[in-house]
Amino acid sequence: MSQNPFREEKDEMTVLLRQFDNLKNGRSHSFLEEESFERIINYFDENEDLNQAMEAAEMGIEIYPYSSLLLIKKADLLLAQRKYQEALWILEKAELLDSNDINLFILKTDAYLALDQQTKAIELLEEALTLFKDEERIELLFELADVYDDYEEFEKVFDCLKLILEEEPLNEEALYKICFWTDFTGRNEESIRLHLKILDEHPFSELAWFNLGAAYQGLKLYEKAIDAYMYSTAIDEKFDYAYRNMGDAYIRMRKYKDAIEMLEKVLELSRPEEVIHEAIGYCYDKLSQYAQARFHYRKASHLNPEDSRVYYKIAVTYLNEGHYEKAIKSLTQALKINRMHPDYNLIMGMALKELGNYSEALEYFSTVVKVKPKNIKGWSAMIECLLRSESFEEAEKVTDAGFEATGGKPVFIFYKAAALFSAGKFKQALLALEQALGQAPRQFKKFLELVPVGLQHPQIVDLLARYKKPKNN
Repeated sequence: MSQNPFREEKDEMTVLLRQFDNLKNGRSHSFLEEESFERIINYFDENEDLNQAMEAAEMGIEIYPYSSLLLIKKADLLLAQRKYQEALWILEKAELLDSNDINLFILKTDAYLALDQQTKAIELLEEALTLFKDEERIELLFELADVYDDYEEFEKVFDCLKLILEEEPLNEEALYKICFWTDFTGRNEESIRLHLKILDEHPFSELAWFNLGAAYQGLKLYEKAIDAYMYSTAIDEKFDYAYRNMGDAYIRMRKYKDAIEMLEKVLELSRPEEVIHEAIGYCYDKLSQYAQARFHYRKASHLNPEDSRVYYKIAVTYLNEGHYEKAIKSLTQALKINRMHPDYNLIMGMALKELGNYSEALEYFSTVVKVKPKNIKGWSAMIECLLRSESFEEAEKVTDAGFEATGGKPVFIFYKAAALFSAGKFKQALLALEQALGQAPRQFKKFLELVPVGLQHPQIVDLLARYKKPKNN
């Protein structure tokens, strides 16, 4: 056995190229076999010398005119040169010599697709599926799946991958691809049945367990999904995508501590990712562990400094702790990236309002209602700011504007009643409050939040009693 097969192969190729050069230039040469021409064509093709590859193909065909192999090689080169009709003509000729070569069907498919003849390509591949078995049939199914993908017949892509796995249950490429297409087409129930069948025969396939978990997760059956992922990681303890999906499932179940454990495992097994740090930050945020949340949000921001959302999330953690100056600092970074984002402007306004910077806060709230005029939050925040700054007349005007912009939401009548009450216009306030209670009595708490002393006013108590829903016996 040769100690250096690569060196030996290189030497053989050098000899073949010399012989080809001699033949081309009319010098004495050794006899070149059909297989030798194939190797020479492949060599030039791999080195992107299409002209010499074509020359070798044509010389080979001249010597071996009945070689379907060399004809197919020439057709392949013609496709690379975008000579699709000529390639089809050569392939038809090759088919007369040998109709059992799978490359005939694959290259014809490529030509039909290039000529935008999708129907012919599909018919050809479907015909070929009846002629070939085993590995060649699998190859054709992948080819057909790609055709369906290109022409957005996505359900049929899933069907092809399902057929592959029914014939070859451990085909890794199909297992990887069907996970995506299950999620894309929503055919989770079918995927579950398919993978349960695979696992009955091959219980140690970590990819099948993973796909089963992903299908359960697609149906929001998170506990079953986690169980499947657990089997996957038991087989392959470094399967980072399984830990990633488990983390997501735990977040959906609001089990944030478990989610953190899984996501930290992802960080151990793979390179740092913004999305993982952000997800861990989110979990700590939900657990009200704001310092830990900020630690991971900052890690995410270092990985992607242009992601304004992370600066916003850091700001919200500061706002929750009452650190308004720090919240403003982080929001300033977010707004540099996305100046008109309504959420960023809203939170900035809220932070400034808490610091008593009412006029500046109102500028940010004005941006919110300008960008999203139908959204209640911006109008509500503006009205609350005006009331706190004792700008009661202006607050009353804004309640009318908010009522009109949002399509007549009753909450703005409660806000108007609060503005009128705060301005000492008790009679008008009672009329507005009566109108609001007639439309949405449950939203009285909005009035009370702005006017806590309201329940000390006898007429308001009487009015509220009139609209209070009687309890059922």
